[in-house]
Amino acid sequence: MQVEKQALALFYVAPGVAAHREVPLPPLGTGMVEVRTLWSGLSRGTERLVAFGHVPPAEYDRMRAPHQEGEFPFPVKYGYAAVGVVEAGPEDLLGRHVFCLHPHQDRFRVDAGAVVPLPEGVPPARAVLAANAETALNSIWDAAPAPGARVLVLGAGLLGCLIAAFLSRLHGSGSVDVTDKVAEPGLALAEFPVNFLSCGPVRDDYDVVFHSTASAAGLQAAIDALGFEGEVIELSWFGDRPVPLILGGAFHSRRLAIRSSQVGHVARPRRATTSHRQRMEAALGMLSDPRLDRLITGELAFRDLAAAIPRLLAPDAPGIATRIRYE
Repeated sequence: MQVEKQALALFYVAPGVAAHREVPLPPLGTGMVEVRTLWSGLSRGTERLVAFGHVPPAEYDRMRAPHQEGEFPFPVKYGYAAVGVVEAGPEDLLGRHVFCLHPHQDRFRVDAGAVVPLPEGVPPARAVLAANAETALNSIWDAAPAPGARVLVLGAGLLGCLIAAFLSRLHGSGSVDVTDKVAEPGLALAEFPVNFLSCGPVRDDYDVVFHSTASAAGLQAAIDALGFEGEVIELSWFGDRPVPLILGGAFHSRRLAIRSSQVGHVARPRRATTSHRQRMEAALGMLSDPRLDRLITGELAFRDLAAAIPRLLAPDAPGIATRIRYE
């Protein structure tokens, strides 16, 4: 009789509480791969809302992550930034380093189509940024800023930093302003040709503002920074929290706009020609820049992750991105 193979996974089991649990691996069928995880990334945005039980019931279905186990609010195995090496499966993937939208787990089996091989020049330890890189790239496609556009990134967590870094490569030196309430992102972006504003925006003529602070005050500041017919690209997901805004004043006279950018759909300007997989491949390619290593400001072993969750996902947690080590 064949013994069922087990893996160790992280589950969110109560508000702010996580635990490691053993889970059975499914049979390795034809066209599947078995991946030994090397690294995963911890999301301080969506994963924080999941960890503290702030997913609205109406969004339970839409918020399901690929390969999620359990149901919201708890217990639930959640996450979407795993990097590992293929140890079983189709011959052309054996031994390849791959990215997968998979929760934190030391080993997993999925359809081969669910993993994306890392391109040459992207080390596995940096590839944990891929899920956020995909969101960042999609938001730039949504905004489609013209060359020379006045652009502000308001909120320089991991997502904001990636947007700023990618924009600086696509639109040239000095064309992107970035601001955050703390100075740490300014240090992380020091090697990129962006302007870090430590005191917040001082202009009100931006064509595009990318907002990712997950705060009502930040969104209001983004609106107030727009020029005539400017647009906020809203990347924060507020979960079950109400967001009060002042939409009087110049909002209508300046013909301002707020647009949601969400990674579940390829941005409309690219949707007819770009698949989800092609978008992920493009995002992985953007991670060939070694300067992006500065965005990873913390690392810990997978065995220590459950106990560290309250600290790592606290609203005032320092740093930008946390990488989880499995070996």
